[in-house]
Amino acid sequence: MAWLLLLIAGMFEIVWAIGLKQTDGFSRLWPSLLTLAAMALSFTCLALALKSIPIGNAYAIWTGIGAVGVAIAGMVWFGESADIKRLACIALIVIGIAGLKLLTPETHQA
Repeated sequence: MAWLLLLIAGMFEIVWAIGLKQTDGFSRLWPSLLTLAAMALSFTCLALALKSIPIGNAYAIWTGIGAVGVAIAGMVWFGESADIKRLACIALIVIGIAGLKLLTPETHQA
């Protein structure tokens, strides 16, 4: 369950990071409210995941999910570069995320 919460936290991180661009410096009400809600959900899910996942690994995975997701969104929706060097760097982040997941011991705290 902790890993699912961490994945959800990462997805909401993507939402709020993209939302920041849409807020226009928090001058647009609805995008700002949605961004703040996504931030709250992201941090809440991360905090709950930290009950069972070591903080170093959880934080690195959370930020990695966000970084990869926002980079892909930038390419798809905002016309950012999708050259092979950039894609290779994104692939390295994905490999790092997978490696941390595989190397993280399962802990169960009450």
